Amino acid sequence: MRRDLLDLPVLLLGAASALVDGINAGVHARGFTDLRPAHGFAFVRLAPDGATVVELAEHLGVTKQAASQMADELVRKGYVARGPHPADARARLLTLTDKGWACTRAADEAAEEALRPWADAIGPERLATVRAALSRLTVPGRIRPTW
Repeated sequence: MRRDLLDLPVLLLGAASALVDGINAGVHARGFTDLRPAHGFAFVRLAPDGATVVELAEHLGVTKQAASQMADELVRKGYVARGPHPADARARLLTLTDKGWACTRAADEAAEEALRPWADAIGPERLATVRAALSRLTVPGRIRPTW
């Protein structure tokens, strides 16, 4: 296998790690110090319309029990609310509270801050090329934390 192909996973994972670290630092700097990156991955699934614990577990690639524990924690901290599910009387819908939405906005701002130096470093044309290439390789949908 060519060396440039073998370097690619390290480069992609390194970039992803740097991005997660940058967003986490930005979220903490904005006052949301009681969260960790895995919570952000949960918020992605809960926004905009909410999710059940089962859907959250599938999204995060964890057991239903682990997702339930995370949901309990986020409810306790005031980021998530449990309510009736509009289509399934047996299920409970997890949705972001105002505090959860504020944190989501903070994470978006932090992501932009973290990515701006990347865009400045490679320029708009290369950035568009990288984005297009990654869009062709990435399956939309689930994004999972690196546990």
